[in-house]
Amino acid sequence: MGFARVITDHATYAYLADVFIVEEHRGKGLSRWLMECIVGHPELQGLRRWALVTQDAHELYEQFGFELLRNPQRWMERHDANVYARKTDTGVQKI
Repeated sequence: MGFARVITDHATYAYLADVFIVEEHRGKGLSRWLMECIVGHPELQGLRRWALVTQDAHELYEQFGFELLRNPQRWMERHDANVYARKTDTGVQKI
């Protein structure tokens, strides 16, 4: 069991997000199978750029043509680490 999400404009760009295999199903080749399904999907062909962020699965994604950013100085982000925190009378509570 697993999950992945592709966010795309169907013209030039796709962002691969939330790739996840349930722990008890890891080590069975499911992440590779899931990636094969994603990059082979007919509606995702001919895109100019794919992007993703990964903490520890570089080797998996490299098998599908992903590589480190060629021009990281061009990329920017806006990140709110507390977006899912809820303010309470006693402080901030993570949800």
